[in-house]
Amino acid sequence: MIKKSLLTTLVITIATISSFSQSETKKWAIALHGGAGGAPSSMTVERKAEYEKHLLEAIRIGEMLLNEGKTSIEAVESVVIYLENCPLFNAGKGAVKTIDGTHELDAAIMDGSNLMAGAVAGIKDIKNPIMAARLVKDSTAHVLLIGEGASSFAKSMGLEVVDNSYFSTRQREEQFNRIRDNKEQTDPRGTVGCVALDIYGNLAAATSTGGMSGKKWGRVGDVPIIGAGTYANNNTAAISGTGHGEFWIRRVVAYDICALMEYKEMTLEAAANEVIFNKIDPMGGSGGGIIAVDKNGNISFVFNTGLMHRAWSKSNGEYGVGVLKGEEKSFKR
Repeated sequence: MIKKSLLTTLVITIATISSFSQSETKKWAIALHGGAGGAPSSMTVERKAEYEKHLLEAIRIGEMLLNEGKTSIEAVESVVIYLENCPLFNAGKGAVKTIDGTHELDAAIMDGSNLMAGAVAGIKDIKNPIMAARLVKDSTAHVLLIGEGASSFAKSMGLEVVDNSYFSTRQREEQFNRIRDNKEQTDPRGTVGCVALDIYGNLAAATSTGGMSGKKWGRVGDVPIIGAGTYANNNTAAISGTGHGEFWIRRVVAYDICALMEYKEMTLEAAANEVIFNKIDPMGGSGGGIIAVDKNGNISFVFNTGLMHRAWSKSNGEYGVGVLKGEEKSFKR
């Protein structure tokens, strides 16, 4: 009887451990942003609801992929493709114009499991820059391709080519006219991005942007600079930034957050707050923030503006959306 009882206890214990292990393995988390900035006076209830609708549709794409067992790289790329195709955001369709009246797009993606990364900058005719960045990572020995070279590579890989006018919208044309006529200042903010942890414990980050409105001379911001606006490392976190890119480059924001976590053992939230509020703010770099997910599935949104378009979802059924600071909506599936 004693042997039988011990055997039964052992079987139950093994089953419990196995069940716990499986539940832990299936944990995933995903977050996205659609840019940060000051809360505009034109932000009506209807306009905010429109943003929330598209943010939730985008996050749903990512969570469905992660639920199906797809990788974090696949999830973040798919979410950013959706945001690039949505004219509400400064990436892909709806991107801002340069001072010359054209669109120059940047994007980056990074795999936290092996630190492989790909990025493109200053491309004018590839419909989805994030797909080009993914191909740089997967199909070349390089990290960053720019301008005509990046476009030629993307075309050779079969990506969809569009006329530069495809990226424009009526709102962007009107904005360009105001900047050209000195009725509006250039704006360095505006980006989309996604970070995710998959069920295999791997992190990934992806970011895409039209850059600074009214930018000159082929300016490139932080998005395609690995470690500045985009970074992922399985040891710490996946980060995607949005803000004044020059400050994000100088402070190597995304990497700095991960470094504080790895070398000072800070939590994700503490590290992000340290960088955004104690390092970026004193430099005059207000007007942006980051989204991040760490290796344990903790999600963080840290921004020093009145607005950041954002959404998130977790494997435990929690999800949510927010536009203005302090006005998040949380739900349970």
